[in-house]
Amino acid sequence: MKKWFVAAASVLMTLSLAACGSKTVATTSGGKVTESEYYSSLKKTSSGKQVLQEMILNKILDKEYGDKVTDKKVDAEYNKYKKQYGSSFSTVLAQNNYTKSSFKKNIRSSLLLHEALVANTKITDKMLEAQWKEYEPKITVAHILVAKKSDAEAIINELKKDGSYKNFAKLAKEKSTDTGTKSNGGKLSAFDNTDTSLDSTFKKAAFKLKQGTFTTEPVKTSYGYHIIYSVKNPGKGKMSDHKKELKDQIINAKASDSSYMQKILSKEFKHGNVSIKDNDLKDVLSDYVSSSSSSSSK
Repeated sequence: MKKWFVAAASVLMTLSLAACGSKTVATTSGGKVTESEYYSSLKKTSSGKQVLQEMILNKILDKEYGDKVTDKKVDAEYNKYKKQYGSSFSTVLAQNNYTKSSFKKNIRSSLLLHEALVANTKITDKMLEAQWKEYEPKITVAHILVAKKSDAEAIINELKKDGSYKNFAKLAKEKSTDTGTKSNGGKLSAFDNTDTSLDSTFKKAAFKLKQGTFTTEPVKTSYGYHIIYSVKNPGKGKMSDHKKELKDQIINAKASDSSYMQKILSKEFKHGNVSIKDNDLKDVLSDYVSSSSSSSSK
């Protein structure tokens, strides 16, 4: 489930390291396990330390950016996933050890981190211009995939006689070897320049096409030979009309840069005035801040 685990968010966040009493967690024939025993054991593990890092970070980000992450925004993001997975959504949640509530908490953590990223990233005109060079609008194409170049050329010759999408879809159903798209006339999901799932050669050819046209030479990829039809292409337009999209693309690229995100988290931890009260955990933030930046005491 892509995008479900962001910035070290995990099911372990449902655990609480705050408990440190004598309350019984479990009983056995050999004796009981108390909260303090459980805490002492868990805090020494890498998973336990990761949970504490996440809990501290969430506290800091919630104070700084909590007013920007409304319940409405969380619900909107939740509903996107619900729509994406449809009737299997509940099953997918369960498979990933989520309840509706815990998944919404995960989404909130992700949105808080996004706000921190935006707040700590200055987007310059130079960055926008560089992104504009890479920018392509969201387009929709259909394709016919065959194994031989000669077969692709024969289909292109047929399309030259009737280049309508209706005819293209008919040929896709008859001749395409792509079983996942042929029944739908070869149509693919819409994509833009940020897509990472499609072959780069395929995308380059697709972006060049004007709406209602097709490739007049077979496009070779590792899958075979493609004929691509442009179903929808609004055109690139002017940079000034796409500044929001460009900024979003820059931010999303930064979010995938682990070194950059490390710097963002370090900055937030430092500004969070964190004081670790358990000496066994005094170095829990050492990957982000120096020991002198995070005081500890018993």
